[in-house]
Amino acid sequence: MKNRYDEDSVRIRPARNSRPRSKDRPSHDSAQAALVTTIDRGRYTCVLLGQLDHELTAITARELGKSAVVVGDRVDLVGDLSGAPGSLARIVRVQDRSSSLRRTADDTEGTERLLVANADQLAIVVAAAQPDPQPRLIDRCLIAGLNEKMKIILIITKTDLTEPTELIAAYQDLVSQIIMTTKNIDLPELQNSLAGHVTVLVGSSGVGKSTLVNALLPAAARRTGDVNEVTGRGRHTSTSAEAIALDDNTWIIDTPGIRTFGIAHVSSATLAEAFPDLTDYLANCLKSCQHDQTDCGLTQIPESNQKLITRADSLRRLIVSKSN
Repeated sequence: MKNRYDEDSVRIRPARNSRPRSKDRPSHDSAQAALVTTIDRGRYTCVLLGQLDHELTAITARELGKSAVVVGDRVDLVGDLSGAPGSLARIVRVQDRSSSLRRTADDTEGTERLLVANADQLAIVVAAAQPDPQPRLIDRCLIAGLNEKMKIILIITKTDLTEPTELIAAYQDLVSQIIMTTKNIDLPELQNSLAGHVTVLVGSSGVGKSTLVNALLPAAARRTGDVNEVTGRGRHTSTSAEAIALDDNTWIIDTPGIRTFGIAHVSSATLAEAFPDLTDYLANCLKSCQHDQTDCGLTQIPESNQKLITRADSLRRLIVSKSN
């Protein structure tokens, strides 16, 4: 005999006995301030400000959204702040940033990627050899740093392999300081330049960023690698950015090696500001000058001044790349 169904056989799911989510969020007045030192798969390692030895793990609150927090951010934490194994705090606010070092995938891609926050000093690390210096990459990092009003330092490593005379001549008027290092790193000069600053180290793989960090703070134990003899490129050793405290007021942020540094987010006016040695010639340009026409002020540079001609070519390359 077939089963017979009537209205009493139908199961009615009871209504949800929950109120809609309130738009009023808690103020978290008791939240504690911390600094994000590294990020790994949605987990944020933080240290409480003023307590560098108090390290803990946190996640972000849902309302902050994805990619809202980067290394160097100062954040407010609630939840379990004990730092005990298995404990988990929650990031409920990101404090206002003093700077945001950003780059794009290339000069035509408008999507910005935020690298680090709150650094006031940018150290561009380049090797004198193995791998060879990349002036265009240096220029792009320089422009990105100037766009955020950072103090710029050029650190030239491996100067025991070759004398970086041309590199020094090209950038000595564009950066605040040039520091040269060999295998026996001159720590006092480097330490004095870093003291009291939050400094982010950028550069291609194999130039010695992690080696510098290990020399300054051996306990950091950052992985180092060699240069590929076939391609002349360095091998990636650091896979994520990490903020490391040298003391209460001095931080360095080591970043993974880069091969490109898009500057689509930087205005053309900022590009020109990165070349103060060309200011006198740029002043003779028309307001609509694209720096590629015959009446451009840059064409007035004497042919005997090869240094400025090279700098002008670099500026033109950046402008053309952006306009394309």
